[in-house]
Amino acid sequence: MDVASPPLSTGPDTAVVRPSRTVLRLSLHAAWVLALAVVTELRVGRFGFHPSDQGFILAQAWRVLHGEVPHSDIISARPLGSAYLHVVDFVVPGPLFFVSSVLSMLEIILATIAFAVLVTRRRVRDWGPGLTGLTAAASLLNLNAFPLMAWHTIDGIFLTACGAWALDSGLRRESAWPRRLGLVLLGTAVFVKQSFAPVPLIALCWLLLHPSLRDGAFRTGRWWARLAWDLLALGAFLVFYLGIVTFDGGLGAMAEQLTGGLPAYGERLLGLWLENPETLLLPPVRGLTFFAIAGVLLALLGYFRDRAGFTGALLARLLLLAGVAVVVGTVVDGHFTGASRWADVLWWILGVALLVNWAANRRFPKMGALVFATGFMTSLSWGNDTPTLFTGTLALTAILELSDALPPLPEPSGRIRLAGATAMGLVAVLASGWAVITHHDDAAYLDMAREKLTGDLGAVTPSMRGIRTNPGTFTYVSQIQDCVTRFPAGRTAVLPDNPFAYPAFGLHNPFPLEWPLPLEIVADAPQRMLATADELNRDGDYLVLFQTVSMPTLAKGGPVPAEVTGDTPIFDYLGLENALRSRLTGQTVTCGSFVGKWMPK
Repeated sequence: MDVASPPLSTGPDTAVVRPSRTVLRLSLHAAWVLALAVVTELRVGRFGFHPSDQGFILAQAWRVLHGEVPHSDIISARPLGSAYLHVVDFVVPGPLFFVSSVLSMLEIILATIAFAVLVTRRRVRDWGPGLTGLTAAASLLNLNAFPLMAWHTIDGIFLTACGAWALDSGLRRESAWPRRLGLVLLGTAVFVKQSFAPVPLIALCWLLLHPSLRDGAFRTGRWWARLAWDLLALGAFLVFYLGIVTFDGGLGAMAEQLTGGLPAYGERLLGLWLENPETLLLPPVRGLTFFAIAGVLLALLGYFRDRAGFTGALLARLLLLAGVAVVVGTVVDGHFTGASRWADVLWWILGVALLVNWAANRRFPKMGALVFATGFMTSLSWGNDTPTLFTGTLALTAILELSDALPPLPEPSGRIRLAGATAMGLVAVLASGWAVITHHDDAAYLDMAREKLTGDLGAVTPSMRGIRTNPGTFTYVSQIQDCVTRFPAGRTAVLPDNPFAYPAFGLHNPFPLEWPLPLEIVADAPQRMLATADELNRDGDYLVLFQTVSMPTLAKGGPVPAEVTGDTPIFDYLGLENALRSRLTGQTVTCGSFVGKWMPK
C-alpha cells in the first residue's frame, strides 16, 4: 500500500491549474468537516441533556471569562487549560450549548483527520473518497455513545493530534510557523488534563532527534536561536498559565490541588488479559487472539514477500480482510458501552498491528505508536478509564497499519480503484452513522429515548435553544430559572450537580467549586467552601439553592416535585451541602424542588 504523498507537478500549467484544484479540494474537505459537525449536533448531540457534566467545562470557562484565576478563585483537581480554550464557545454566535457541541465535534473530526494524515503520510488534499469516508466514519465512532459536549479529554486528544500534525509538517518542510504552532499546541495538552503529561516530552524528543534539527547541531548561533524559539513555543502556555497563577499568589494552592486528586495509572487497560490470560479465549478479548493470529501470518508473508509471490500477496489480502472483520466485530459486539471493554480490545489490537507492520516493513511505525500512546493517555480517567473517546482512531489506525504491511500486487485500473474506494468510504460512513444514531436514539447519555425528549430547553433560556430533554429534566431546569427570577441576588449557587446553570443563566457562583463531587474536592476545598459561606453571611446579596432531586432520578425522567417544604432533605455527597445549609444565615426559601438560603441586597 503506497502511502507516500505524490510530489507536486512542476509542469508549465502548475501556476494556473494546480492552485485552483488545490483550493477546490481543500474547500470540499472543509465543507464535509463542517457539515458532519453540524449534522451530528442536529441529529444526535442536541438530543439528551444532563445538568451535571454537560456544563462543567463551560462553567469553568464562564468563570475565567469573568476574570477568575485558576486555583486561587477556582479549585480544580486538573489544570484549567480547557477553561481558557472554551472561552471561544462564548464568542461564536448562536445558542451557547448548541455552539459548544458543534465545536467539540469539530475537535473530534480534526483530531481524527490529523492522526490519519500522520499515519498514512498523505496530505488531506491528496485524499480520495475512500480515506475521506473512513476518516469521517472513525470520527463518528470516536463519539460513539459519548454526549457531544465540551470536555477536557476531547481537548487533550485534539491538541495532541493537531499539534503533532503541525509539528510534523513544519519539520518536513523546514517551515518555522507550523513547527512552532505545533509545539504550542503540544505544550498546551498537559494543561487540560495531567494524563497528557507525556505529550510535551514526546514533542521535545521529536524535535531534538529530527534530522532537520540535528544538522549543524552545536555549531552555529542560528541553530541555538532556532532551538530557543522552539522551546519557548513548547512552553508558551506553561509560561502563560503559571504566570497568571503565580501573579495571583496561587502557585502553592495549584500544587496542592493538582497533586491531591486520586491518581489513575491505566491498570484496567493494561491488565485487560495480563491478569487472566484465559480471557484471550473469551469474548470480547478473544477478538484480540484472532487478530494476533492473522497478524502473525501477515507479518511472515510480508517479511518473506520476495518468496511468497503472487499467491502470498493474495493470501495476505485475505488475512487483512480477516483482521478488518475482527475490528468491525469488536465495534459491533461492544454496543458502545464501556462495560464491554471494546475500546480496551481495540487498543491492544492496534498494539498487535504496530508489531506486524514493524516486522513486515522492517521499520518502526512511529506515527502509529503516537496513536497508541494517545490511546493510553485517553484512558487515564476517573469515570471512564478506557479509551472510548478514541475508538474510531484506534480502529482506523489498526487497519491502516495492517494494510501497510501487505506485499505488493498489480493495482487495478483507476476507475475500479475509485469505485471501490468510494463504495468503501460510503458504506463506512453510513454504517457508523446508523450505529451512532441508533444508540443515541435508544438512550441518550444520562437521559431517555429520543421519543421521550419532548422538552426544548430554549423555552427556558436562549443559551440552550435547540437542546431537547425529558419532561422531568425540563421541569427541573425551569425551576432553577424560576428560582433565580423570584429571588434575585448578585451571587448565586446551585448545589451540588448543576454547573450548567452558571453559563446558562449568567450566574456568578461565589463558591470556589462548580461541581463539588467527592473526587473533585481536593486540598482545602471543604474549608474554603465553608469560609465562603461566612463571607456570604457577612456581605449578603446571595442565593444558594440546594437540590432535593438526585441526578439518577433526572436521568430516568423524574419525578420532580412541583413544590417542597423548607425542611426537605437535600441531596448531599459528603455532608458538605448540609454543612453549608446550616452555616448560611439567610432566610429559608423554596421554589419547585429546590430549598434555598436567600439574603437579598
